[in-house]
Amino acid sequence: MRKINNRSVFHFGLAALFSMVLVLGAAGCSSETANNSGSAKAAGTAASSGAEASAPAATEPSSTSAASVDLSGVTLRVGQVGWSEWEEGFKAAGLLDTPYKLEFSVFQGGNLELEAIAADQLDVAATSEIPPIFASQAANQGNFKIIAVQRWNTLLQELLIPKGSKIKSVADLKGKKVAYVKNTTSQYFLVKMLEAAGLTWKEIEPVPLTTADGLTALIGGNVDALASYGNSVTAARQNGATTLKDATDILSGNFPVVVNTGAVDDPARHAAVADFLERLTRYYDWTRADQDKWAGITAEKTNQDKADVLTTLQNGEAQRPISLTTISDEAIASQQDIADTFTSLGVLEGKVDISGVWSHAFDDEISQIIAGK
Repeated sequence: MRKINNRSVFHFGLAALFSMVLVLGAAGCSSETANNSGSAKAAGTAASSGAEASAPAATEPSSTSAASVDLSGVTLRVGQVGWSEWEEGFKAAGLLDTPYKLEFSVFQGGNLELEAIAADQLDVAATSEIPPIFASQAANQGNFKIIAVQRWNTLLQELLIPKGSKIKSVADLKGKKVAYVKNTTSQYFLVKMLEAAGLTWKEIEPVPLTTADGLTALIGGNVDALASYGNSVTAARQNGATTLKDATDILSGNFPVVVNTGAVDDPARHAAVADFLERLTRYYDWTRADQDKWAGITAEKTNQDKADVLTTLQNGEAQRPISLTTISDEAIASQQDIADTFTSLGVLEGKVDISGVWSHAFDDEISQIIAGK
């Protein structure tokens, strides 16, 4: 086991919402600091997994580009948020028979994945739209490129009011204390909700808190509303809170696939990433085909009730089945809007042009993966 220590800030895979029980309020996407660019310290834990440890002898690579490259000397370092979802999923689906070595690491937020990539300790990860924005402001522009997008559901991202509240609409929050998690999707969708109701950020009393502290404040009546996500939303409802407005139609459901620039430029690492993404797509197909089995594995690994996990999975799939897509102008515009929103709040200094971190280097491979489904 190795440990990677980084600063704390969000993403996501198919069971990201399931993993939130591990760290209250972790989002698609995460931990309570996920998507947060603050300076609080956090740690990610890592586990190595090679095909020889979990599966029979390695098979030929799945992708066309990988078939013509010698991958025997490649170790692909893969980041996951919250818990070892991909590692466990690949094992259950029989997808660990890679012609390269896989090394999985678990982080408590997408920001930590980006910092590991910046330090050349990680090759590929999936995050929400927010961590790459802040990571791109580093001196080396974060040492990463966004090469694809995972499309997923936008459930459990909500603005909540406590039990017995007299607040009936977002407009009623004028002058009220509203808790949120700084520099996360909760701050972003709260801004959008206020704007739609004719309010500005300055017309409420914003209270930046962690997801756990925000939940405590809401239940204790110390704030008038809470913008949060994931398990904290579920826990708030269990304590009598109700949804004032949800962010289902505000958030894009885009979760960028981020790769180390070295994995973009090096033919062998590039081919290994493409092969991994093809297997990731097959893993998602497997979870859909055997939801009950995957819910059982997830429940066991995250200490949740299997029925609750299955319901979360089914609801998410009903809204928007997770899928891998090539990058698009719409996806770039969505992330740019988030960057512009944080600039307007003074969180980012000046205009940030996010388009420079997107790369079409894997378009052909990803198009082949999608066509082969």
